[in-house]
Amino acid sequence: MFASLKKRFLHFDGDPEGTISTASYRCFRRLLTGLMIFVSVMPLLTISWFSHQQYVRTLESETTGPLSALARKTATTIDLYLKERSSTVSFIAHAYTFRELLDQKNLHRVFLALKSEYHGFVDMGVVNAEGVQVDYVGPYGLKDANYAGQQWLEAAQINGLYISNSFLGLRGFPHMVIAVHRMESNGDSWTLRVTIDTSRLQRLLPLMDQTQDTDIFLCDSEGNLQTNSRLYGKPIRKLPLTPPPPSHETIVTSATDGQGHKLLIASSMIEGTDLQLLAVKSQINAYEPLLALRGELVWVLCGGIVAIVLVSYFLMKILVGRLETSDRRRVAIFAQIEQDQKLSSIGRLATGVAHEINNPLAIISEKAGLAHDLLSLSPDGEKYRKHQQHLLELMDSINSTVDRAKAITRRMLGFARRMEVSRQPLHIEDVIAESSEFIERAARNRGISLKTTLEDDLPEIISDRGQLQQVFLNILGNAIDALGNRKDGTIEIGCRRQGQEAIQVSIADNGQGMPEEVQSHIFEPFYSTKKDKGTGLGMFITYGIVRRLGGKIEVRSREGEGTTFVITLPIESHRETVEE
Repeated sequence: MFASLKKRFLHFDGDPEGTISTASYRCFRRLLTGLMIFVSVMPLLTISWFSHQQYVRTLESETTGPLSALARKTATTIDLYLKERSSTVSFIAHAYTFRELLDQKNLHRVFLALKSEYHGFVDMGVVNAEGVQVDYVGPYGLKDANYAGQQWLEAAQINGLYISNSFLGLRGFPHMVIAVHRMESNGDSWTLRVTIDTSRLQRLLPLMDQTQDTDIFLCDSEGNLQTNSRLYGKPIRKLPLTPPPPSHETIVTSATDGQGHKLLIASSMIEGTDLQLLAVKSQINAYEPLLALRGELVWVLCGGIVAIVLVSYFLMKILVGRLETSDRRRVAIFAQIEQDQKLSSIGRLATGVAHEINNPLAIISEKAGLAHDLLSLSPDGEKYRKHQQHLLELMDSINSTVDRAKAITRRMLGFARRMEVSRQPLHIEDVIAESSEFIERAARNRGISLKTTLEDDLPEIISDRGQLQQVFLNILGNAIDALGNRKDGTIEIGCRRQGQEAIQVSIADNGQGMPEEVQSHIFEPFYSTKKDKGTGLGMFITYGIVRRLGGKIEVRSREGEGTTFVITLPIESHRETVEE
């Protein structure tokens, strides 16, 4: 991955061919945008995740803590309630003998005293060793009821004290039994049985729930309700969930009931009984603050991510756009520097060649002149006159050829040296008209139409008339050559003002056009498409002249659609313009 990223970044370090690919910069922008989004969003997501986990742990602690404390306190209250009543029943069983309690008046008096001090007792009975209730005080007339084989009676006989679960029994309503078994010294074995109304326990439970969002109830180990439940109904019904395992410590667990509700359950055993207190709370209610915060956090997180994405996209678009513009300018500058170096090189070459040629030409000219003078001073005579005239003609021919060679070297030096620009005020339309006159006959002879379109009120510019004529003539001559003998050939010359500081001259033909390869080398020295007919210096010189005059020249061409040269010249010439 890192090698791929490195390769992508190095792709933009430079292009040996000097080309700029817009698609590459789009790919580069997408890469930078993705990296910026990644390095910005990942820390945000990480911090959000850790904050959410910490908040969940804190909320769970704050939720399960109060729920566990509520279950523990309620279980303690129930435990004290049952221990208080079981201790009272045990005291009565040890304070009175079996025979004393068989007296109906004594049993009635004891029961009334018990009810006056403690609420919740329903009835009281004395059960002999055979399981027959031999004496009874209460509203149900259960004297002589046979409890032999009952689970509560056997448990009381074994343990001495037994507190039962809630059941219907012979009374037909939920109740609990506290049974105390006693064996007297005379051998009498009997059990004191007292019934407690479970509604008394029910009254203790809501008092402990101050938030009114928690369901508190008693159940046995088999999951049977012992008190009313807001969620699951009345006693003796089966719970639609599995109670937590019995534990002497208060524990908090998660569970799902038969209706699919997710619950938090705090459980605590009632000591000495098969009863278990459950405090049940919906997880939705318990975690409502978490859900609210989670929603807000998601919105904030999404908003932050959207902001990061938008900022990253537009920022990278601006930065990469500026980078692309800068690179294009850099490539253009490098191309210009390369062109200038080529101009400088060819200038030095032309200068050296011209000097090397001029030296022998000077010697030849000097010797030819001396020979001419000597022949002119030779004595007259018919014998020598004929040969003398022939030799003089040869000397004149030598001098003429030498002068022609000197003219060629002077032109080469003129192209290579820093030619002095003669700037003067002029109207560009006059220069265009003068240049058109030179090629008008050649164009007419080939059937080429020459059209001129000039903008009105063109401003006067400061430039060199002669060098501008040379530029226009070079381009117009190339246009005529490109059109050849084409019958519908057309050359259009246009001129218009460009802003407040420049004018623009365009010369367009409908010839065969140029491929991109030719366009990239058109201004290089000695590059020609005319094979043996051209030297390849015309456009090179034209380019140099335009640069010296402070302007620029561009070529626009497509194969089969013609070629257009666009020359931009400053209205006010700058003296400090670097000359080629």
